[in-house]
Amino acid sequence: MSTVETWRSLLASEDVNADEVVTRARVRDVELPGGAGTVALITLDNGFDHTKPNTFGPRGLLALSDALDEVAARDDLAAVAVTGKPFIFAVGADLKGVPAIADREQAALIGRLGHAVFRRLGELPIPSFAFVNGAAMGGGVEIALHCAYRTISSGVPALALPECFLGLVPGWGGTFLLPNLIGAEKALKVIIENPLAQNRMLKGPQAYELGIADAMFEPADFLEESLRWAAGVLTGEITVPRPEVDRGEVWDQAVAGARFAVEGKLHGAAPAPYRALDLVAAAKTASRDEGFAAEQEALADLIMSDELRAGLYSFDLTQKRAKRPAGAPDKALSRPVTKVGVVGAGLMAGQLALLFARRLEVPVIMTDLDQERLDKGVAYAHGEIGKLLAKGRVSADKAGRLKSLISGSLTKDAFADADFVIEAVFEDMSVKQQVFREVEAVVGPGCVLATNTSSLSVTEMAAQLEHPERVVGFHFFNPVAVLPLLEIVRGERTGDEALATAFSVGKQLKKSCVLVKDAPAFVVNRLLTRFLGEILTAVDEGTPLEVADRSVAPLGLPMSPFLLLQLVGPAVALHVAETLQEAFPDRYQVSDRLRKFVASGRPGVYAPDFSIDPEAAELFSGGDRPATEDEVRQRAVEAVAQEVRLMLDEGVVSAPEDIDLCMILGAGWPFHLGGITPYLDRAGVSEKAGGGRFLRHGVADVPR
Repeated sequence: MSTVETWRSLLASEDVNADEVVTRARVRDVELPGGAGTVALITLDNGFDHTKPNTFGPRGLLALSDALDEVAARDDLAAVAVTGKPFIFAVGADLKGVPAIADREQAALIGRLGHAVFRRLGELPIPSFAFVNGAAMGGGVEIALHCAYRTISSGVPALALPECFLGLVPGWGGTFLLPNLIGAEKALKVIIENPLAQNRMLKGPQAYELGIADAMFEPADFLEESLRWAAGVLTGEITVPRPEVDRGEVWDQAVAGARFAVEGKLHGAAPAPYRALDLVAAAKTASRDEGFAAEQEALADLIMSDELRAGLYSFDLTQKRAKRPAGAPDKALSRPVTKVGVVGAGLMAGQLALLFARRLEVPVIMTDLDQERLDKGVAYAHGEIGKLLAKGRVSADKAGRLKSLISGSLTKDAFADADFVIEAVFEDMSVKQQVFREVEAVVGPGCVLATNTSSLSVTEMAAQLEHPERVVGFHFFNPVAVLPLLEIVRGERTGDEALATAFSVGKQLKKSCVLVKDAPAFVVNRLLTRFLGEILTAVDEGTPLEVADRSVAPLGLPMSPFLLLQLVGPAVALHVAETLQEAFPDRYQVSDRLRKFVASGRPGVYAPDFSIDPEAAELFSGGDRPATEDEVRQRAVEAVAQEVRLMLDEGVVSAPEDIDLCMILGAGWPFHLGGITPYLDRAGVSEKAGGGRFLRHGVADVPR
C-alpha cells in the first residue's frame, strides 16, 4: 500500500488531527499567452481570509495529491502551476496535530506523506511552476522547491524555513533541495542561521536575490505576469539560468562554519539544528531518494521529541498570548497619539525616537540639558535612518520624511501639544521625579507620561505629580529595534486610559506587550539579576570565572553570564542588583567584586577577541570555596524557580505563561526549552525549590 493510501485508510479509521483546517487545492485551466498552451493552475485555499494562513495536515496533503492525480490523468496540458490565496502562499505543516501523534511510526508517516505528495510536482511529465504570491514558510517553501520553476512577488512579507526555530528540520525536501539549488552557504543561512536569529524572515526581494526564485514581479499584476513569464519559458523565449552549485570544499566549509556557529550558540542543547546540519552535509552527494529518506528519519525522531513540544508551547505564547495581553484594559479607552516627546538624548533615547518616528510616523521631539548632547542624539537617529536608506530598507522619500519628524529642543515647552512623553534619563529616582514634574507643568491634561525605567518604582515616580494616573511604565529592552518585548507597568494609581494608550502605542510599535505589576525590576530584570547574582556569588566564593561562565552552557542560552553582563553594562547590572537588594535583602546579594569591577571602569571581562581579559579575571578572583559547573548551574536555576514562585504569589503577572513570554521575548530564553516555567517543571526544579509545578498540565502535557 502506498503512503497516500495508508493515510487514507488511517484517516478513515481513526480521528487523526480531526480539528485540521483543510487546505483545498482547486484546479482550473488557464490559457497561456502566445500559444504556449494550457496550464493547470492549482490554488491552495483553506477557505478563510489571510489571517488564517494555508497549512498542511494529512487531509490537506491528500487534497493536493488528488489535484495532482487530476493533472496527471490529462495529456492536453503544457504545464502545472501552484499558487495561494490572496496574501498567502502556504505556511507549512499544521502543527496543531502534533500532540495527537501516537508513536514514532506515525511521525515517520507524516514525513513520507509530505515527500510522496510534494515530489510529484517535480516528477510530472510536464513542467511545474510555483507562483509564490504571499507568505511562504516551511512546507510552503518546500512545495515551491519541488517545482521546476519559481516566481515570487516583491510584496511577499515573509519567506522562511523556520523549523529549527521550533525543534524540527525542513523535512519535506528542504534540506536536500535548497542547498542543491542555491549552494550550501546560502541554504544554511535560510535553514539554520535565520531561524536561530529570532526566526528572521526573508522578504520577496531577498529570496529572489538568494536564487530561491527565478523571477520577481510586482504584487498588483503578479499572477498575470507570472503566467506570461511561464509562457515565455515554455516557448523557449525565456531561458532560466541556474548557476552551477559548488560541491567542492566550499560546501564542506559552509557546513563547518555553520556547525561552529551553532555550537557556540547552543552548546549541544537543542538537537534540531545539528540534524539539519547533518542533512545539508549529506545532500552534497546523496541522491534525491537518499536525501528524502534521511529527512523522514530526522522528522520521526524530532516530532516525538521534548524539544518540539517545548518549541510549540513557546510558539503558541508568542503568536497568541502576546497578541492578546492578559489584563489589558479595553482598547476603546486609549487616546490618539499625534506627537511624542522623548526626555533625554543619549543612546537609548535616540533608539526610542527612531522607533516612534518609524512606527507611528508622527513628530518626535527630543530634549536634553545642552545643545551638544541634543545635537548628538538627533544626529544619531538621523544617522540610523541613513543606514536604512543605504541598505534599501526605506526609500529616499521615506528617509527624508522620517528625518523631518525627529527634532530637538532645549526646552520642554516643545512638549506642550504632545500626547505621549517618555523619559530615558539616568536611572535615579529624584532625577526622574524632577523630569516628570517639569513635563507635567507644560503638557496637556490628556498626555500620557511614560518611564523607561528598568527597576525603579513607577508609583513612587508619580507620587509628587498632580495627576499620577497619567504615569505608566514602558520598559524596552536593548537593542530597542530588535528585542520584541515591552513590559507595561501599572503603578498603584495608573489610570485605565493611560494604560490603554500605552498598550495601543506598544502595538503600533510592533512590540509584544505584557502587563506587569509595579514591583522591583518587574519580570525580566528581576529574574536575570537573581540568576546572575547566584553565579557572581559563586565567583565571590572562589569559583573560577571561566567555570562560572561555562556553567549554564547546557541550557543553550543566547549568551554566557559574563557576556550578558558586558552587554547590559556592569554599572547598570550593579544598579539593578542594588535596587533589588534593597527590596529583597534576604535573596539578592551585591557582589563586592562586581563593585570593584565597576569602579575599574572596564566594560566587561571579555577582550575584543572574546577571550577573557586576564586583568578583568583578576578583579573577580578570590575566595576559597570553588564550585563545579553543575553545582553553579543548579544553584542558579533553583534560585530562579524560587523567584518565579514568589513573583506569581505577589501577582507580578497574571500567570506563569506571562513570565515565560517575558523571558523568551526579552531575555532570549531559548524556544527549545519551552519557556522558563516548563523547563523548571521538566527538570524537577520547580518542586524541589518552589513547592510544586508551575503549569498544571505541563506544556500541553508537553514535553513528554
